[in-house]
Amino acid sequence: MFREMLEQVRQTTPLIHNITNYVTVNDCANILLACGGSPIMADDIGEVEEITSICGGLNINIGTLNQRTIPAMLAAGRKANELGHPVVLDPVGAGASALRTDTALKLLEEVDFSVIRGNISEMKTLALGSGKTKGVDADVADSVTEDTLDQAVAFAKEFSKKTGAVIAITGAIDIVTDAKKAYCIRNGHADMSKITGTGCQLSAMTAAYITANPDHVLEAVAAAVCAMGLCGEKARLRMSGLDGNSSYRNYIIDAVYNLTPEELERGARYEVR
Repeated sequence: MFREMLEQVRQTTPLIHNITNYVTVNDCANILLACGGSPIMADDIGEVEEITSICGGLNINIGTLNQRTIPAMLAAGRKANELGHPVVLDPVGAGASALRTDTALKLLEEVDFSVIRGNISEMKTLALGSGKTKGVDADVADSVTEDTLDQAVAFAKEFSKKTGAVIAITGAIDIVTDAKKAYCIRNGHADMSKITGTGCQLSAMTAAYITANPDHVLEAVAAAVCAMGLCGEKARLRMSGLDGNSSYRNYIIDAVYNLTPEELERGARYEVR
């Protein structure tokens, strides 16, 4: 199944509108090109509805919020809903400040999201209306482990039921679920956390996967998460003693570019709960 998800991305080249943060905007554009999609980055209120109208999907990332882009996010989200386009929310740092938390909650109120992707602390913040994160990283106390996996899956399914979105919680163990079926994914490498933006890249790539596979959103999200984790593994094996996190970032993008559908199908490590 996952190989078909990637094949559809490569065959259809979905055009994705990204309202994302200025820390990782270039990496998000490159990961979309690498996976087979096509990026547009536009966040001015004067054009976001028009840009959303010509794209297949929308990716909203709140990583570097400001008063100029918040109305643009809301306008683009409403336009995407009006047109029936899939929308991804990446609530970066929700719980770290009132502005981030309040903006994420307002987006949830006014926009119907196809997918919400973040770490466990960000998801708990959205579900409870308040919370704490360690900056933009998950709080250690929230970490998904083998001991807490069942509890985390139950939480994610309930949050999916509440929002109507596929929930993708990424961390040491990734959870991708709707209200009934969860994929628990064990691809990836710990060093991916040493690169700024792997989560942002994944959200952009997820938008491409679900736009290319509108009838299989849950499986498309799971495929994107497996693909990113698998490419993190492949890229880590490529590193020499002289390479650091900057090289690792580039190697991950290269791995996404070179990933074949057969490699994804064979290398995806997951169980269904």
